[in-house]
Amino acid sequence: MEWISHAKTTGSALKNWFIAQCYDSLAVAAMWLVGLLVIGIPWAPLWALLAGALQFIPNFGGAIAVIPPAIIGALSADHMKFFYVLILYAVITIADGFLLQPYFMKRRARVPFWASLLAPLVLALAIPFWWAVLLAPPILAVVYAFRRKTASGAVSDSSS
Repeated sequence: MEWISHAKTTGSALKNWFIAQCYDSLAVAAMWLVGLLVIGIPWAPLWALLAGALQFIPNFGGAIAVIPPAIIGALSADHMKFFYVLILYAVITIADGFLLQPYFMKRRARVPFWASLLAPLVLALAIPFWWAVLLAPPILAVVYAFRRKTASGAVSDSSS
């Protein structure tokens, strides 16, 4: 049956997206851990673990993850720690958004680098529904899985 083949393709694409997202979350947690340890924020491993877990919430997870370390930095004796945490957040967000996440999506889910960067923006502009931004990465993985399947099916059909 054709629907079984489609379900397998979709399931495989979502599995690959999930694995890529796990790698991305692990990398973000590691960057948070190193940065928070350098800054001297107490309970850095806890905040890094939280940041890694919140990485599964696109666009909003990182913003939520910065709140506890920023508050701790603001309440510390050295108020510059607050600004250091915000700078760390900016560096991690830029590195993740422009390098890590597209790299992992390309490597694991075989989504082109440029598509990982542009798809969430285009989808958010095309569909005025904020869930579109949240769902863009897994939808992109599924779309490219079906494109690969169609391309390989067209190649095998033409060679027959």
